[in-house]
Parts: sequence; C-alpha cells; structure tokens
Amino acid sequence: MCASNKASLVVSYLHLSTSVPTLAIWVADAPRQMLELFDQEAQRVTLALYADYDKIQPQIHVRIKDLPIVDSLRDLRAMHLNALVKVQGVVTRRTPVFPQLKMVKLNCVKCGFLLGPFYQTDSKEVDPGSCPECQSKGPFRLNVQQTLYQNYQRITMQESPGSVPAGRIPRQKDIILLNDLIDSCRPGEEIEVTGVFESNYDATLNSQQGFPVFHTVIKANFVKKSKGTFDQNNLSDEDIKTIHKMSKNPNIARMVFNSIAPAICGHENIKKAIALSLFGGVEKCFKDKHRIRGDINVMVVGDPGCGKSQFLKYAEKTSHRAVYTTGKGASAVGLTAAVSRDPLTREWTLEGGALVLADQGVCLIDEFDKMNDQDRTSIHEAMEQQSISISKAGIVTSLKARCAVIAAANPIKGRYDSTISFIENVDLPDSILSRFDCMCVVRDIVDAQADTRIARFVVGSHMKSHPVGLKDKKDETQAAEVEKREDKSRINQEMLRKYILYARQTCKPKLHNIDDDRISKLYSELRRESMNSGGIPIATRHIESIIRMSEAHAKMHLREYVNSDDIDMAISCMLEGFISTQKFSVKRALQRHFQSYLNFKKDTFQLLKFTLDELIREQANYQKLTNGEDGEFDPYDEPVKISMEDFEARARELNIPDVTNFYKSRAFKNKEYQLDKTSQLIVFDNNRR
Repeated sequence: MCASNKASLVVSYLHLSTSVPTLAIWVADAPRQMLELFDQEAQRVTLALYADYDKIQPQIHVRIKDLPIVDSLRDLRAMHLNALVKVQGVVTRRTPVFPQLKMVKLNCVKCGFLLGPFYQTDSKEVDPGSCPECQSKGPFRLNVQQTLYQNYQRITMQESPGSVPAGRIPRQKDIILLNDLIDSCRPGEEIEVTGVFESNYDATLNSQQGFPVFHTVIKANFVKKSKGTFDQNNLSDEDIKTIHKMSKNPNIARMVFNSIAPAICGHENIKKAIALSLFGGVEKCFKDKHRIRGDINVMVVGDPGCGKSQFLKYAEKTSHRAVYTTGKGASAVGLTAAVSRDPLTREWTLEGGALVLADQGVCLIDEFDKMNDQDRTSIHEAMEQQSISISKAGIVTSLKARCAVIAAANPIKGRYDSTISFIENVDLPDSILSRFDCMCVVRDIVDAQADTRIARFVVGSHMKSHPVGLKDKKDETQAAEVEKREDKSRINQEMLRKYILYARQTCKPKLHNIDDDRISKLYSELRRESMNSGGIPIATRHIESIIRMSEAHAKMHLREYVNSDDIDMAISCMLEGFISTQKFSVKRALQRHFQSYLNFKKDTFQLLKFTLDELIREQANYQKLTNGEDGEFDPYDEPVKISMEDFEARARELNIPDVTNFYKSRAFKNKEYQLDKTSQLIVFDNNRR
C-alpha cells in the first residue's frame, strides 16, 4: 500500500478468519464499529512506520475482500441490516462526485465564535445546540474553510443478465462509494461489492408507503471488477490440465463444432460460425491511435422453424457474459445508452443499454429484421468501432461496447426464395450486412432422407430426456452405446464453457508466415463474383473477417501462431456463407469454382455421402416430374436407382479417384443403400429398415 501511495489496506477475510477468528466474526456482525477501529489502528501503524505518510494520504481505510458468502440483490432482507454483505451485478448508473460533510465547524452569526468540530453521521444532521460564548440558540453559519469533506458518489447496481430467474424483472440497489472508491467502476461493468447493508430515512418513500418504511443502500467497503460469475479464477489446476490435454487433440476443432447446440440436428455451418464467434479473434491497437476489433459478428437468416432462436439461446447460456434481446423489444436507446435524470440530484446521468452491458461478451439480437431502420442504424458504430458515442443533454462521451453480435432474421416473404438475391430476401442495407463477418442461410428443404434423420433425432432426444422413457434393458444398452460413441466426438458442456473462457483470456495467437497471396487472390475473385452474381457485397472488412476467424480457430487449439490450416478453415467458412447467399442459378457454378477452398479437411466419406444423397435427390425429382402427373406420386415409395458410373464421375470431380472403401464403410451401410454390382447400380430403398 505505502509503496503505491494508496489509502486502502486490503485484508482478506479468509486470512482474518484463520488467524483471528473472533475479529472475523465481529467484522461480519458489526462491521461499522469494527471498520472504524481497523481504520484507526491502520492509521496508527502506518504513521509509526512512515511519519510523513499523512501528507500523502490523510486517512487510511481497511478494505475487506474474499468474503465467502455471496448474496443476491433480491435475497437481501431485514436480517442483513447492519451486517457485512457481498453482492454481484452490473453497474447501470453512476452519479458525479459530490463533496460530503465529514467534520463540521460552525460560526455563530451573532458573536462570530467558532464552534466545533462536529463529526457528521449518516443518520442525522449536526445540531450544535447553543453558542458557548453568547448562549444564543443560533443562527449558525457553516465555516467553509475549516470544514472537512469527503468524496461521495452513488451508483446503481442491477442483477447480472444471466442470474435473473425466468420470468422475473432484474432488481436494482443503490451503492454508496466514499473516499478513494469513487470512479472505481463505470456503467456496463460487472462488479463485486463488499459493504455494509444500511437503512436510510426516505421522506418520499414514507409518504407513499406510510411511516415507518426505510430505504436501503449498501455502503461499499471494497469494489472488485468481475469478468462474470464464471471467471477464470474458478478454474482449478485439474481443469487447466484437462484443457491443455484436450488442445493437443488434432480433432479438437471438430469436437467443439459438434458440441455446439447438441440438441439441434444438422446445421453444421451455423454451429461452426457460433463456435468461432464464442472464441473470438484478437483485437489490435496501433499505438492507441487505431483499433481493430477482434469479435466476430454472425448473421443467421432462414426459414421459420429451423432453430435460429434456439441457437441464440444456447449461445446465451454458453457464453460467460451475454445479453439477449429481440428486434421488437429493443429500441435505439435500449441497445446503446439512455440519458435520464437522477432522482436525487435531478442531474442528467447515463444508463448503458444492451450493447454496453454485454461489453467483452456476446449480444444476441433475435428478430433482427423487425427492428426499425432508425434503431438499426444506431448499432453501426457499436458493431465496427465497438464504442457508442453520446451527445445528449450536455453529455458528450463515449462508452465501450466490445462485444460480438449474433443476430437472427427471417426473410421478407416468410420463407427464403432462392430464385432472387439475398438482399431482396432480407430488407437490410449493405452498410449493416458488411459488418457481419459470417452469413449463414438455412433453408427448410423437403428431403426424405434428411427428414427421416431429423425425426429420429428428435424422437431419440425426447426418449433420452424423459425420466421414465427407457425401461427396457435392451434399449438402455443401445442408448448407452450411442451416447458413449457420441461423447468421444463431443465435449461436456461445462468443460466447453471452461475451455472457451480459458482460450479467450489466455490465448492470443499471432500472425506469422501466413499465405498472403492466397488471401489476396481469393479476395479479388470474391469481389469479381459478388459484382456479377448479386449476392452480399464483399468489402475490405471481409479480409479482416478471414483473419479474425483464423485466429479463433487457432484459439481452439491454443496455438501461439496462426498456421495455414487456420487460414484455410476461415476461407472455407466465409465461402460457405458467401455461396449460401447466392441465387440457385449461380450457386452450383460458384461451388465448382471454389471447390479447392471448400473441401478443406472434410472427411472423404462425408463428401461422398453428400454427393450420393444429392444424386438420389435429383433422380427422385426427375421421376416425380416424369411419372407424377396426378400430383400424388411419391418417388420414394419405390426404390430409386442411379448409375455407379455417374457417382464415380462426380467423385472424380472432387479429386477422389477410388470409392471402393466408401462402399465398405459404415456411412454407406448405415443408409438405405444397396450396391448392385451386376447391374452397376446403387439402389436407395426408403422402405428398407
């Protein structure tokens, strides 16, 4: 403390309880009197060691940290009055700093005699009684020069967004900061406050509720900035050891992708984009003059009923700090910041919105297309510069909004029309679309194979989730085998949260010896194709998006440097989003043009299975067009046959010359496929089980 010229001596409650248990009990039960004694003793010891320290800091204050019990703001009751409590929450409002009377000296107006000193308390005003010199009852005037003041500030703390029970409104509580605790936090920051829970007389509250009703506040003793309830300090040595062991697995990225929203079947591109956004890139600051964001913004557009809102809800529960809002329920000031009058001082104060509260976290906006244009333009600065500039009511300032934005939107016509461009499907301007690093289009396509797989997945999920769903021993054994096989390709959700938090806070991969020519060539080709095809516009920001996504992929492996695999994965992720926004007429041509980028690290069997499913679908549609004149013909009622020669020709286009092992693989046998080598046909029978 003295080496830093500070006025606060921080004492751990855990150390105090182990060394002097009696003092620890009295501090918790009677903190006001005990802290005064602690301050006096700390002042005496400090002056004994450093006689002139009172010239630097006139008073020394003892701060108590590491209080073991954390109370919720909604759980504070009468039993907590005048006791030491510890609460957590987000700062929503902060008043200016005011001088508060501490030691008062008064002058008698009649004779000019100096009265005092009187020490001001929070409970009542100083009453000197009568003048000792002239025995008059007053009036008395405050001696401004000899009166001592202390700094006073009031903040409003609100419950953290993730800790509010379902269906409840977040509770608020006023916190009083004194002396050197002022300006120790700002609106939007999540803090942990240790202080004395006190009651004050409030005339307004008494007139409304009737006497005697008191207003409660927390007089802060120690303030600590928190990075969320799921902080890195909660990670044990065993957790860190497990995380480093997992990072050495070469398939850790695929395991992370499979672990995102395990209750939703398919949609690998959305899971990949959300995983990259949760890990995030690395922000760059160039000599405090220019800053490039590291957070990855994701936009999900598609047909209703495809699980877009479920993805956002999953991201809210997985991220260490997240704020969820909807387009209709959010206004411009609700997203950025509001200016309101303080009820005590009647001065204008700032209140942070959703983007400010989600600082260093994730802001999730559902029904993004339902927002008004005026409200939507208010987040332009927050999405790129990650700051919110305020010029209202004489307040000119800038608030930090360093958060990733994951938005979900529906097409204008209800369902996505692949015959028109993406901009015509979604009524959003180019200025907002270019700020999203990754675009995901999800379509609800009628496909017998995919529909059967999804139906089985949903039924299986309900059976596994039901408490009495599995009674048969045979079913239990099969379910255990399936779950064990799935666990090898997934990560436990609690461990995934720890993995993401550890990677975000400790891993900062650097760019070194990356392929600049590959990125520049891809950028020029994408610019040319975007102008010709009419999809989403490609801007310089998308180069930064590739770098950010490659850094996020490197974080999944806890690497110090970004390598070529990270760059290739980021390129394939961006291309998938770019191609999915194109018209159906040009999508196939773009897939062939960028085939070398899209096939990055894809399983050969997975590519072949997708190609085979596509050929089956085309043949089924052809049979329906030729035989289904009455409109009731279902091509999947009878076997669908395709030529092995056509399938192998498609495989050669993917640079896969030999498909013999695929015919013997589980991916081929688990499906309703049959190989007829005599007729050189592949038969798909949907009725075969």
